[in-house]
Amino acid sequence: MTAGAGATAGPGAPPPGARASSPVPAPLPAWPVTLAEAYEGSAPGGRRDALRVRVDTVAGRLRAPEPRVAASVAQLGLAARLWSVALGCAVLYGRLPDLGPRLLRWDPLASAPDDLWLTEVRPLPGDADAAALARTVLHGHLEPLAAALRTHHGVAAGLLRGNSGSALAGAARELDRWARAGGRDDLADRAGALTDDLFAHPLLRATGTRTGTVFRRHSCCLYYRVPGGGLCGDCCFTRSPRSSPRGASG
Repeated sequence: MTAGAGATAGPGAPPPGARASSPVPAPLPAWPVTLAEAYEGSAPGGRRDALRVRVDTVAGRLRAPEPRVAASVAQLGLAARLWSVALGCAVLYGRLPDLGPRLLRWDPLASAPDDLWLTEVRPLPGDADAAALARTVLHGHLEPLAAALRTHHGVAAGLLRGNSGSALAGAARELDRWARAGGRDDLADRAGALTDDLFAHPLLRATGTRTGTVFRRHSCCLYYRVPGGGLCGDCCFTRSPRSSPRGASG
C-alpha cells in the first residue's frame, strides 16, 4: 500500500498560471473510492454503489449463477487482503497502521487480489495485539462490509463470518510458511499466537476448527456453484454438494 499522490491537472485544464476565460467543468470523480464509501453505499459524483460494482464485476468474470455467490467471493477476497496487511504488520513490527475505512481506498473494477492503498500513513497507538487487530479488521471493516452484503445481496451472516475466519486462517498460514522458510520461527510463533487469540473472539469462534495452521471451516463460501469451480481446501464439505441427490443450500 502506498500513500495517495498529489492532485494533477486533468485533460482540458488550463496550464499552470493561465487565467481561464470561463470555469472548466470538473470531471466526475473516477474510481477508486474509500472503503467507508463502499460500506455505506454512497456514490459521490454520480457513480454507482462500489460494492454493487464489485459484485457485478466478480459475477461477470466467474460467470456466477446468482448474485450471492459473487458477493461471497468478493467479500472473501477483500477480507483476505485486510487480514494479510494487518496481521503482517502486527507480526513483523508489533504495530498497526491506521487502516480506517475513510483512509483506505479501493478500486472495485480492479482484478484480484484487491489492491488497497492509504491516503495517509500513520501508526495506531499501542501494541498490535489481538484486540487491536479485531477492532481494526473485524469491527472496522468486515462487520460493516457483511452488513452491506446481507442487505443488498441476501448472503447469510454465518457464511460471511466463515469467509472472515477462512481469510484469517489463510493469511496466518502464509505468514507462518514465509517466516519458517526464512528461519524466523519467532515470527511464525507470534503469528500463531495472535491468530489463536483472534479465533477466540465471539465473531470468529464458531467459524471453524483450527489445528496448527490447518483450518476447517463450518460453512461453505459457495465457490462450488461457479462454473468449473470446486471445493476450497478448508471447505466444510468433503465432496461437492452438486454430487448429492439433495444438494446443499450453502
